[in-house]
Amino acid sequence: MMFSSLDWGIVLVFIVTNLAMGWVLGRGVKTAREFNVGSGKTPWWAIGVSVVATYISALSFLGAPAWAYSDGLAALAIHLNYPIVILLVTAFFLPFFYNSGVASIYEYQERRFGTTSRAVMSAIFLVTQGLSTGAILYATALVLKFITGIPIPWAIVAITVLALIYTTMGGMLAVIWTDVFQAVILFGGAIVIMIALILLMPEPIADVLGNLKAAGRLSAIDTTLDANVPTTIWSGLIGMTLFHVTVYGANQMMVQRTLGARSIGDAKKSYLLMGYAAFPVYFLFFFIGVLAWGYYQGRPFDNTNEIILQFALDSGVPGLLGVLAAAVLAASMSTLSSAFNSMATASVIDFYERYFRKGASDAHYLAATRIMTLFWGGVIIIPAILYANSSGSILEVLSKIGSYFVGAKLGMYGLGFFSKHTTERGLLVGVFIGFVVIWAVATTTAIAWPWYCLIGGGATMGVGWVASRLLTGRQGEWSPYSIPGQRARFSVSGAPTSVDGWSTVPGRIDAKSLWLVVYLAATILGLVALEYLA
Repeated sequence: MMFSSLDWGIVLVFIVTNLAMGWVLGRGVKTAREFNVGSGKTPWWAIGVSVVATYISALSFLGAPAWAYSDGLAALAIHLNYPIVILLVTAFFLPFFYNSGVASIYEYQERRFGTTSRAVMSAIFLVTQGLSTGAILYATALVLKFITGIPIPWAIVAITVLALIYTTMGGMLAVIWTDVFQAVILFGGAIVIMIALILLMPEPIADVLGNLKAAGRLSAIDTTLDANVPTTIWSGLIGMTLFHVTVYGANQMMVQRTLGARSIGDAKKSYLLMGYAAFPVYFLFFFIGVLAWGYYQGRPFDNTNEIILQFALDSGVPGLLGVLAAAVLAASMSTLSSAFNSMATASVIDFYERYFRKGASDAHYLAATRIMTLFWGGVIIIPAILYANSSGSILEVLSKIGSYFVGAKLGMYGLGFFSKHTTERGLLVGVFIGFVVIWAVATTTAIAWPWYCLIGGGATMGVGWVASRLLTGRQGEWSPYSIPGQRARFSVSGAPTSVDGWSTVPGRIDAKSLWLVVYLAATILGLVALEYLA
């Protein structure tokens, strides 16, 4: 299958623009901190768009429509929770990390518990991020193979090299600003695909929506009280809320860019943008999949991840295949660049600087971070090739994989924030038992994966607290890195408890963030209305 000259022109302009931005932004990077978190002058909206673009990857562009093609809008329920997630993350996580001035968020674990906890958390991040980034690489390689016939392994290498070039040159500044450019391409491409589907339907869109409703494809609110069903509103608002709290609050890749914001208020506003933007973005991708089901009248596909690619080919619209290719590349590269940068940062700060080369010059650590960026780019190629054996929705596959690890993150931060008596020895016992419990649940029961975070996190916290009491006994005072400890520190030190109307104290919810709750209620009502009014 060959691209037209118009298609190739669209993709070439996209690639050249990314490389040019990386080169221009990279000229201003002089220190390791600038490479890791940026200049400290980046506007909040750019950071916010970068957060959105990073998580809305090629997995969403291909995987969400594939998932909706199979299950309708039901899977959208697990993405309803972002307003609650962002409310919790901005209140409990961001103030800890921003106030500390760290570049690696896992330094918190060392200050709260000890060096081993920090290493464990950072290692979990590197493993889980490597697996998820590999899936993103595969998704993008699938596009190139479909369009050009390039074998998936070669396509994976080509995409990796492209993302590595501008990430290695520009660091976090290049990541953020190329994310902004890529977000425009990504969401613009998705809107073009949706409009093309509506205009090219074999029958009037009103009739299509009626058929979709009759087939149950527009039902996003499932109130079934069955833990074996993965896409109920309860799994979305409870289980997946905890899952996504760890994704946005305890994930180096997501938090790292906010550490270079101008103020704590800017850091929080950048995340609030995600709280409001996530639902309409995911709705767009899932609705595309539902419309594709109407367009193809439920025709089965060998690989549902190729549905949108097949539509771009079948539509015959000039340049649509090029727009889709650029959009998927944008979705992928926004996440790849963030992953490479954050994994390199964690590797150097949490391991290399701490255990292998203490006290070296800033120039040395800058060079080491760039080398580690290249290293992780090479490593991630391996799981990407392994994903080629998957034919189901890659978004669903990745979500299931991630659910095995998030319980440990949730437990470690939950105990760190709210437990007085938990110590490192007990915590590590809890983490180990938490993994055992999740393995047992996954292999011996039919409980759906969105509940794994709650189960694993609960086991980690319960066992960790009991083991701490047995191994080290009661603690006399709250840790200064717990929520009560932080509040006590602010009251004694006289440090400002707010800046420009935004709280600097961990555990305090900003009044401006409460509008997210209203927004959540409106989205649920909107989905109910869609089903009954279509």
